[in-house]
Amino acid sequence: MQRTSDINVVETRVLPSPHQLLRALPKTAAQAEFITRARREIHNIIFGDDHRLFLIVGPCSIHDLAAGCDYGRRLASLAREVSDRVLIAMRVYFEKPRTTVGWKGLIMDPRLDGSHDIAEGLRLARTFLRDVLDFGLPTATELLDPITPQYIADLVCWCAIGARTTESQTHRQMASGLSMPLGFKNGTDGNLQTAINAIRAASQPQTFFGINLDGAASAIVTRGNPNCHIVLRGGSSGPNYGPLHIHETERLLDAAGLPKAILVDCSHGNSAKQPERQPAVLRDVLAQITAGNTSIMGAMIESNLSVGNQPFPQPREQLRYGVSITDPCIDWPTTETAIREVHAALGPRFHS
Repeated sequence: MQRTSDINVVETRVLPSPHQLLRALPKTAAQAEFITRARREIHNIIFGDDHRLFLIVGPCSIHDLAAGCDYGRRLASLAREVSDRVLIAMRVYFEKPRTTVGWKGLIMDPRLDGSHDIAEGLRLARTFLRDVLDFGLPTATELLDPITPQYIADLVCWCAIGARTTESQTHRQMASGLSMPLGFKNGTDGNLQTAINAIRAASQPQTFFGINLDGAASAIVTRGNPNCHIVLRGGSSGPNYGPLHIHETERLLDAAGLPKAILVDCSHGNSAKQPERQPAVLRDVLAQITAGNTSIMGAMIESNLSVGNQPFPQPREQLRYGVSITDPCIDWPTTETAIREVHAALGPRFHS
């Protein structure tokens, strides 16, 4: 008989079920309590009951666990210092959407050599998330593959749906069942309505294809996620963090009957992909907040131990420590200065 399926499939590798991985690398009771508390605090910031600023800070992607832990320890120490006015979560990004081809993140290719040992990638992702939680930092990531959450979502405090996938029905359905607060980014063209439609869809009950914790194909039925908000990241039409853009976002959210909760991504289109411009974007956002804006509840910065990025692929032993292999980042001293500026600028909000 003529073959009609799997013509272009070279190999099918069986992965451990989510349940098997969760049993092998379980969260502790202390981690579970911390995650629950962090999600509640983020919820309170989104909906206005907590007037701290939510800052999501960290590498564009995690490729070196030792450097990631080094960064996490520094960030955790600083986060404790500023916690009265700022809630900091660490970017722990394991999946990278590619415009064409390229390294797709630690989960997909943990050895950075094209071997694509996804089972090992999932194990390393859970291990690193547990480490970050033990530092006392909430975890923030972008969920790209709809199967990934079953393996790691119990260790995530906040997540994003990226600009390329906000319009995807699959990701809106996935978001409707997630247990943490979630930000939808505007489209790569800068369109805001795409993200607003996504928030509305994700807040509703959905039924869709997925897998259960035993890895069996299942119909997933959700009640909807009420903790979604918009993330402004600029686009091909330019940045969208200025007062006029914020006002237009508020108008569209209000027209859709959604809370006016806005998080500004200081990277990507908002910095014209020039990492050194991120602190200036953050200062502009802060100026709006200190001038009385109450809709901006958070910001995101791409930051690493050292500035910029480095070419990849290249031999792993030649990679520079603490330098991104995906988007360029600001370095740690610049990050520390920016966060201390945020803390100082928010003083009047807490002493008025």
